[in-house]
Amino acid sequence: MKVGFIGTGSMGSLLLEALIDSGSLAPNQVYASNRTPEKVIRLQQRHPGLHVCTSNAETAHNSDLIFLCVKPLQFKAILDEIGSTLRPDQMVVSITSPVQIHHLESALCCKVAKIIPSVAHRVQSGVCLCMYGSRIKEEDRQLIEHLLSPISKPILIDESFVRITSDLSSCGPAFLSFFLDQWINAAVETTGMDRGELTWIAGEMLLGTGKLLTQGGFTPLELQKRVTVPGGITAEALALLDSSLTGVFHRLIATTHGKYKEDLEKCDAQFGGPGAD
Repeated sequence: MKVGFIGTGSMGSLLLEALIDSGSLAPNQVYASNRTPEKVIRLQQRHPGLHVCTSNAETAHNSDLIFLCVKPLQFKAILDEIGSTLRPDQMVVSITSPVQIHHLESALCCKVAKIIPSVAHRVQSGVCLCMYGSRIKEEDRQLIEHLLSPISKPILIDESFVRITSDLSSCGPAFLSFFLDQWINAAVETTGMDRGELTWIAGEMLLGTGKLLTQGGFTPLELQKRVTVPGGITAEALALLDSSLTGVFHRLIATTHGKYKEDLEKCDAQFGGPGAD
C-alpha cells in the first residue's frame, strides 16, 4: 500500500514518522508534499526511500490512502487541487476536527474518513479517534485501523462527539503538561530541588496513574479515595484543589467548543454548508 501525506507540519510529520518508526509503514511506501518543500526533504533525509512530491496532486495520484494534515481553512483549496486526480477506490483521511465528513464527501469522489491523532503516538501510545464516511467498507476500516494500531489504540466514535473526545485524547497532553509545569515550577521555587529530577518524577507518576486507570481497574474517583487518608496531607490538598478549580473544566469545555463552532462555521461557508451566506 502506498500512503500519502499532504502537509508535513507538526502533526503531519509526527504521524508520518510514528508510522515509519513503528514499522507500520516502510519509507518507500510514503509519498509526501508540503507547501514548504524543505520540510519534506528533511523527512526524506531521516527516512531514506521516502518519496518527495513536488505537488499535492502528485502525492494524491501516487497514493492508495492520503492523509490530509493541513489547517481547516486550507482544506477547500487542497481538495480543489487534488479532486480531479482522485479515483473512487482511493481513501482520503482528514486529521482535522472542524472539517466534516460531509464536507469531504461533497467535494471528492473517493472514500473518506477522519481521524484525530495524538502527540502520544510518537511513543506508540494514546487513543486515535476514528470516523468513517458512507463509502467506507468494513475492509477499508480494518485497513485504516490496522495501519494505526502499532502507534495507538484506534476507537470508533460518532462525529458529533469529536470535540469533547478530542479535548481528552488530543488536547489532553497539553492540558496535563500545563498543570505539571505549573506544579514543577512551584516546587522548584519553593524547595530549590532540581527541575529535571522533579520532571522525571512527575512523568513516572503520570505514566503509573494512566496504567492504574486503564489496567488497574480504578476510576479517577476511586483512585483519589485509594490515595487519600481522612485528615491527611492529600485530603487537605484535594480540598484546596476542589475549591480553587470549581467550574474551570466547564469553562475549558466552553472554550474549546466555542473555538470549534467558530472554525466549523468558517468551513461550512467555504464548502457551501449551513454556515454559508
